[in-house]
Amino acid sequence: MVPSSLNTPEPGALRGGRLVVLGAGYVGGAVCREGLARGLQVYALTRNPERAAALATLGVQTVVAALDAADWHDRLPADAEFILNCVSSGGGGVDGYRRSYVDGGRSVLAWGQRAARPGALIYTSSTSVYGQGEGARLDEQASTQEAGETGRILLEAEALAQQWPGPRAVLRLAGIYGPERHHLLDSLRAGARELPGRGDHRLNLIHRDDVVSAVWSVWTALRGSATSLLYNLADNDPRPKAEVAAWVAARLGVEPPTFSEAPGPGRRRVVPDRIILNSRIRTELGWNPRYPSFREGYEALLGA
Repeated sequence: MVPSSLNTPEPGALRGGRLVVLGAGYVGGAVCREGLARGLQVYALTRNPERAAALATLGVQTVVAALDAADWHDRLPADAEFILNCVSSGGGGVDGYRRSYVDGGRSVLAWGQRAARPGALIYTSSTSVYGQGEGARLDEQASTQEAGETGRILLEAEALAQQWPGPRAVLRLAGIYGPERHHLLDSLRAGARELPGRGDHRLNLIHRDDVVSAVWSVWTALRGSATSLLYNLADNDPRPKAEVAAWVAARLGVEPPTFSEAPGPGRRRVVPDRIILNSRIRTELGWNPRYPSFREGYEALLGA
């Protein structure tokens, strides 16, 4: 179970409702488990039969289907109180992005339009909708005109989510890490001496458990007077990648790595140097990350 943060609703506060998670992967699976702990009836859609089977053993009612299809529409309740669309691209490059995010978003919208009272939808987008670099400080008002090809696809998906006929929110997530997902730590443990990218570029991160706690905070807001919300989701202290890597290396007792200044595998360019600001969600909802910087997050991973 994902630990409940101090700034999220008490477990009993949402008891008795229904939760639908579209894309029950790394984040979605954690939200499913937290939903069960909070006493909700939980439904999940996933492309992965093994993941569906694992969630079913916990009590999640699962559907194996692709989001961009329509064969799942009659099998999941669009009037559930809480709906999360956190589907991943599933590979396939730009075509996979469009199929999962845009075609999938159209499918979700069609599903919601059939409900007499559609629930509160949260769509997890990405801070890659911002194309700026050179140390730019980016809040939700920052321009998205410089977004690359995949960023523009995500903006299309955000626009579809904002057409949802009930309360809705878009969360733009920074780089997610956490239990069983810590590439930097794995690379250094494996003896990597050089990492892709530039060491002087800031690394904007968000721990998986903080994504989960933010989701519950946003749902609480959507149950009130809010009908449409947009938030960046990152920790409080983005630091240069070289600083993060050196800190982790010291904790492992290995030499700090150098950086290739070239894009990582599957990337067309080095991630730009920018600072993703999370002040809006902290101010408006009182949310704060349990892991305010990489230090607390990686310390927990190293301790585990």
